[in-house]
Amino acid sequence: MFTTRLISGIVLVILAAFLLVKGGTLLFLVSLAISLIGLFELYRVMKIEKELPGLVGYGAVLAYYAIVWTGMDRHVTFLAIAALMLLMTIYVFTFPKFTTEQITVAFFGIFYVGLMFSYLYQVRSMPDGKYLVWLIVLSSWGCDTCAYCAGMLLGKHKMAPKLSPKKTVEGAVGGVLGAALLGFLYGAYFEGHMVELARPGVISAAACAIAAVISQIGDLAASAIKRNHGVKDYGHLIPGHGGILDRFDSMIFTAPAIYFAVMFLGLR
Repeated sequence: MFTTRLISGIVLVILAAFLLVKGGTLLFLVSLAISLIGLFELYRVMKIEKELPGLVGYGAVLAYYAIVWTGMDRHVTFLAIAALMLLMTIYVFTFPKFTTEQITVAFFGIFYVGLMFSYLYQVRSMPDGKYLVWLIVLSSWGCDTCAYCAGMLLGKHKMAPKLSPKKTVEGAVGGVLGAALLGFLYGAYFEGHMVELARPGVISAAACAIAAVISQIGDLAASAIKRNHGVKDYGHLIPGHGGILDRFDSMIFTAPAIYFAVMFLGLR
């Protein structure tokens, strides 16, 4: 199991590095595919992956990515309202086939998986995006690694014992500090290349710290959904890691966190 997990992890890192360097249409299409697969995994937990509410969710995510691609951001609110109206129409005219929770999750999933993960591509498309996009990785996987090490060495106080018994407050703090340090070192090293970012070292550290806090919430949120529905893994697509949502649960949160942190704190 460990060997399988290690090998698939290495393959994931190589693929992620290639995609983030390449960017453009390829990253857009892969982000869309990951969003749709992740949405399918979430809907499968709720047993609507092949039902009408699920189809509305997939269609809404496709429409949202079309909006991102064309830059027509003013239509996002219209899309959200249209999707909600359509889901409520299905709820009413098929009653009592679907529960309130199924309809709610169908709408929630559009934002949770589709909209939020799209910020991986949107960060890559920002000014200095070919450098900024790596902050998503540093704040997500870097936080996980630092939190694990800090928790093993210093962990005493449980953070969320019912959701994740092994996570500690000390580990969480270590993860945030570690991500901030990695962000600072990264920003300082590439300072001369980030022409649109003011004080790259400081801003990268702050963005990674903010995203690291949020990434741990994302990880626990994904665990909470699984606990509520008695699911061990969202899927088996990635050997040794589970499904898309099992591997990218924290990145779903760090991608928009990095985007808005840089937007509000750092762009000249």
